[in-house]
Amino acid sequence: MTSGDRQKLDPAQDLTNTLGTIVRLTPDGRPAPGNPFADRGSPTDEIWSYGHRNPLGLAFDAAGTLWSSEMGPQGGDEVNVILPGRNYGWPRASNGSHYGGGAIPDHTPGDGFEAPRVSWTPSVSPGSRSCSTAARPFPTGRGTPSSGRSGPGLIRLDVDGTDAAVADTWPMGQRIREVEQAPDGSIWLLEDAPGGRLLRLAPPG
Repeated sequence: MTSGDRQKLDPAQDLTNTLGTIVRLTPDGRPAPGNPFADRGSPTDEIWSYGHRNPLGLAFDAAGTLWSSEMGPQGGDEVNVILPGRNYGWPRASNGSHYGGGAIPDHTPGDGFEAPRVSWTPSVSPGSRSCSTAARPFPTGRGTPSSGRSGPGLIRLDVDGTDAAVADTWPMGQRIREVEQAPDGSIWLLEDAPGGRLLRLAPPG
């Protein structure tokens, strides 16, 4: 489960709360066994990773790797591989800037934070994401589709293990809130607008 920082910034680096974290729970809402801070008591024992700003999309790929799409501030939107106990840097590191242009140190090797696999400046406002296991409807092969709520409406990433790069972008004419793979391998999109449509993307025919 994702928990944004609610624009409070510093609590994302404070393990005594769950703002700016991804938490891992059992179906009845208890801290899941094996969580990285399980010996520290509530609510720290719920936390799987921290230092997040506003993670919105979570999806496991076929290898069991957990990926997250995360909205940055002014730029610095991210796609991350989520690993237990890791600190993803917010608000001490971001590839974007504070609203109004205030500087934030970029992610750099050796800074102690888990760097994003992909980032965008200016923002694309990533939302939901899915890990596609079928080539259709993408003519260039399997990918990891993600919704964008500003700029392109649908983004496909090429994923190689835990590395990723932007492969394709498609403007959809609307903000896209949700993207999912259908049982037949096609892609479903949900528009974020009054009268928004549920769209199905599939190869011609």
